[in-house]
Amino acid sequence: MNVETRTVGIKKWIRRGLIGFVLMLALVIGGTGFQVWQHARQDDRTKADAVVVLGAAQYAGRPSPILEARLQHAKNLYDRGVAEHIITGGGRQTGDLYTEAEAGSRWLTSRGVPQDKVIAVGEGSDTLGTIDAVAKTALDRGWHTAVIVSDPWHSLRARTMAHDAGLSAWTSPTHRGPVVQTREIQARYILRETAALLYYRVFNAPADDIGVDL
Repeated sequence: MNVETRTVGIKKWIRRGLIGFVLMLALVIGGTGFQVWQHARQDDRTKADAVVVLGAAQYAGRPSPILEARLQHAKNLYDRGVAEHIITGGGRQTGDLYTEAEAGSRWLTSRGVPQDKVIAVGEGSDTLGTIDAVAKTALDRGWHTAVIVSDPWHSLRARTMAHDAGLSAWTSPTHRGPVVQTREIQARYILRETAALLYYRVFNAPADDIGVDL
């Protein structure tokens, strides 16, 4: 075999390798996106030790529309006896007077949920930090199961992180609020969550540094 023939053969194998890599990458991304979409449609209201509300923006103690939708759904689950306690999670941004957890707790108690049934865990600046803090609080109380309330597209990543933190968790997402208003918004959030979940699975870290964490 002459040099030219060998070079052609090498280039052919490199091209095949690249094509195979691209196809494999497309399958991984597509499969993860499908899992995010599929999990967003699940609503598991099995009885648990606690309902966990993941934080979102708040303004001087007043929940944003996204957070309020999550809190309303959590209260509905509590009222139906899904759990005897609600844990609100989320820290504060620089300059904030309240944590997301405190804003959530204030909203719930002002609407009839007893104060001793709401536990505010005001830690975490991203999903992973919040879930780690919430899981520690729950486990310290002897609680091992949780229903996680967030937006539909956030469900799979939140549940994955909760399992990794030691909780047996399932999800009951809210289907109200700005995140689920239009198909365009839904598609954008599915893409963001797909990227964030893949980043977490590879690096075991939140994806806030690539601008996709919620």
